[in-house]
Amino acid sequence: MWKQTFESMVRRLIRKGRLTVTGPDDAVTTFGPGNGPEAAMRFTDPAVYRRICLNPELGLGEGYMDGTIEIDPDGLEDLLRVLMCNLQAGNYGGEAAFPVWVRALEKVRFAVRGWVMRNTPLTSRQNVAHHYDLSDDLYKLFLDEDWQYSCAYFSRPGMTLEEAQAAKKAHIAQKLMIRPDDKVLDIGCGWGGMALTLARDYGARVVGVTLSENQLARARARAEAAGLSRRVEFRLLDYRKLNEQFDRIVSVGMLEHVGAPQYQTYFDKVRKLLAPDGAALIHTIGRVTPPTTQSPWLSKYIFPGGYVPSMSEMVIPIETSGLWCTDFEVLRTHYALTLREWRARFEANLDKVRQLNDERFIRMWRFYLEACAVGFEEQRMGVFQMQLAHHREALPLTRDYIYTAPAPGMLRAGE
Repeated sequence: MWKQTFESMVRRLIRKGRLTVTGPDDAVTTFGPGNGPEAAMRFTDPAVYRRICLNPELGLGEGYMDGTIEIDPDGLEDLLRVLMCNLQAGNYGGEAAFPVWVRALEKVRFAVRGWVMRNTPLTSRQNVAHHYDLSDDLYKLFLDEDWQYSCAYFSRPGMTLEEAQAAKKAHIAQKLMIRPDDKVLDIGCGWGGMALTLARDYGARVVGVTLSENQLARARARAEAAGLSRRVEFRLLDYRKLNEQFDRIVSVGMLEHVGAPQYQTYFDKVRKLLAPDGAALIHTIGRVTPPTTQSPWLSKYIFPGGYVPSMSEMVIPIETSGLWCTDFEVLRTHYALTLREWRARFEANLDKVRQLNDERFIRMWRFYLEACAVGFEEQRMGVFQMQLAHHREALPLTRDYIYTAPAPGMLRAGE
């Protein structure tokens, strides 16, 4: 039964390209007309059919992780591309191809997503620890030298990952017009790279907050080693507990962990923390689609409590907060380029990764990096940079200043 249901579902889904599936009995079935990308996978356990039919994305990801779905490492991108490009196909393919119970389950997940993403201070701390308190030895194998774990900015062709991450930080600093001795808040400061850059190159005084103990320890050690401890303070603190005011606020890759039910709280807090003549820059992954649910596989294994917001879900909380959205930029395939660099470095360091984790973890991490990269290439996702202020006059009236700002290092302040 489940094999027939699987084949019927996939036959309706694949309207572009070709997918070849080899079953546990070595029977080969081909789906799709072949007018696009092609991919292949092998099932080694009949139970895979049932798991995919009940929850397609979770079943596929778990099957790859536990080895009951075999995909050549070089073929994972092809498989995900075939699936994702067809998921965008509309009424004759896409999600309409799934059985009625899959679509019903998705409606239930959407109905209860507010409870799932409630993200209290306690659950937020637990969710952050799940991902960011993994060994730093893993992250250093694929991140750039400044430990930037967010979308880079490829402002010109041929940039290295290090150059593109430096360009991202400069682009944000220029949008904020950081001035010497500005008091800056970095919400979700990660391993401290943005905060240290703003202090070292722009003369700012920075407070960075994180919920990750690993990130906090490394950020503090980096500040000490760079001689910036008097200009940068890192705190293990939920942003909701802050009660100071700041000239500038920056938050890179943190809104994805806030959860839709907390957006009003988040933007209201940004308004309260921002000085009257201040400016904020919120950098987040975003969808150019109506609101939906988070990937069940990503929620279970990678980012519990996380959610990629639709543009529309952020607009009303910003409007209700009373803040001006003074600039809104969409970075399109920049994150795909970033993820491609991370995946290449991860694969190049597999021997070292194996010293830290087992093969199941490696397949999980490979699936995560590749699925996200293909998602930014095939689905309606990008990165949003929202510039916010209390007043429309807080920053210049044109965007010229972003591209004519002094080079980093020219703005300094005395100790």
